[in-house]
Amino acid sequence: MLILTRKAGESLYLGDNIKVTVLKVQGNQVKLGFDIPDDLTVYREEVYLRIKEENLMAVQANEQDFLMATKIWSRKQEE
Repeated sequence: MLILTRKAGESLYLGDNIKVTVLKVQGNQVKLGFDIPDDLTVYREEVYLRIKEENLMAVQANEQDFLMATKIWSRKQEE
């Protein structure tokens, strides 16, 4: 993990297209501003993890459906 120290009003760049600016530091909260390309999606960590979990569940469901369909098809071929 890269650790940087920035003060309010200071910025850093991630690559050429993403600028992160520290807007305000108050207690244990930091307010950040992001200048990002329009086609880049940004998620809070808890939202991102939930999306990953739901996508994994969807893939598993699809695999189970495929296996069930294969079993049904195999039975029909035997008949």
